Amino acid sequence: MSAPEPSITAMTAGPSPPGPRRERAVLDTRPPIRPRTHLRATVVLVVVGILVLGVLYPIVVTGIAEVLNPSGANGSLVRQNGTLVGSSLVGQSVNLTYLFWGRVSLTDYNTTQGVAQPYGPTDPALAAWLNETEQYLRTDWNLTLNQSLPLDLLAPSYSGTDPYLVPAGVLIQVPRVGHAIANITRVSFDRTVGVLTRLIHQNTQMPLFGTVGEQVVNVVTLDLALINYAGIRV
Repeated sequence: MSAPEPSITAMTAGPSPPGPRRERAVLDTRPPIRPRTHLRATVVLVVVGILVLGVLYPIVVTGIAEVLNPSGANGSLVRQNGTLVGSSLVGQSVNLTYLFWGRVSLTDYNTTQGVAQPYGPTDPALAAWLNETEQYLRTDWNLTLNQSLPLDLLAPSYSGTDPYLVPAGVLIQVPRVGHAIANITRVSFDRTVGVLTRLIHQNTQMPLFGTVGEQVVNVVTLDLALINYAGIRV
């Protein structure tokens, strides 16, 4: 006689699994953040940023610059007999025979008018500009064909207000300026050339740290020194 098989009820009998745990709901008693609060915080942040970055920071930086470099902090302005005549950082349009001419400009040295698209190295307009400028200078300055003209004397700068020229671009003008100044001062041409050479050296800026950049002559300050030497009223 075989033993009775265990019933399904007996096989599955056992401790019942625990029921779902009931947790007490925690209510958020904090008051809701209103849009006005966000708006107030944004306004305060903007006002503080304007005061710090737009007012306090420029005042501090300008104050430090006024102590370390007062001329540069005020725009590197230059004066003639107490009259403001320009800035040593901005070139001027000059076509007088007794003054040195600066680098050509596509904007006539207008600081409020930028060049939308300067001539590129492969632009045919650049070649036309260089040829026209070269012909004009050779005719007006009475230069010979074998005299090479520096590129800085022919090509415009990117800003259109560059007051600097390489020394070669200034020295090539010495004969023209020397004859005109000699006629004004009644000093011999040879002596006048010596004076011009000295003024050029005095207004030549050397490369930064002796290696960064190249020698350049500030034509604006050079012409002012020339005007003072010749006693010309401007």
